[in-house]
Amino acid sequence: MPRLFLALRPPEPVRDALLDLTEGPDPLRWQSDEQLHCTLRFVGEVERPCAEDLAQALQHLRFDPFELRLCGVGRFARRSGGALWAGLAPKDPLAVLAGKIDRVCQSVGLAPERRAYHPHLTLARWSGREPSLQPWLQQHAALASDPWPVTCFTLFESTLGRAGAHYDAIADYPAVSP
Repeated sequence: MPRLFLALRPPEPVRDALLDLTEGPDPLRWQSDEQLHCTLRFVGEVERPCAEDLAQALQHLRFDPFELRLCGVGRFARRSGGALWAGLAPKDPLAVLAGKIDRVCQSVGLAPERRAYHPHLTLARWSGREPSLQPWLQQHAALASDPWPVTCFTLFESTLGRAGAHYDAIADYPAVSP
């Protein structure tokens, strides 16, 4: 069964700037260039017919192009691990697009997304106890970038492996040109 998600990939100069931040305390597992994305909707494992229905239904989704920029850093922490992330702004166009994608997912029989949407780019992950992150967070708190245009989103298939997840782009869905 394919394991799917929908996401935005920042342009190469933005990804390069993020990769320059990938030094910090052990035992962080830093994301590779291939893994840098902003998830709009995690779908998970679905049967092939559902995946095909979703890919087809997304062709009818319409959204206007918008601009994004990097805006700060933060962390998600849980008992079993967590993640460092780079923030994105403005959040509203991302939330609107994520909502439209969620409605398309529901139209093909997927359950609605119940978690609050927090747009970000995951930079690193850790397992177990949280490492000392405060120096890294303070050093990069003012992370910012020039804006870049968002003109499409992508349906990805994720394959889990020992070296982490590998992502394959299945289809791109362009914005409606103004």
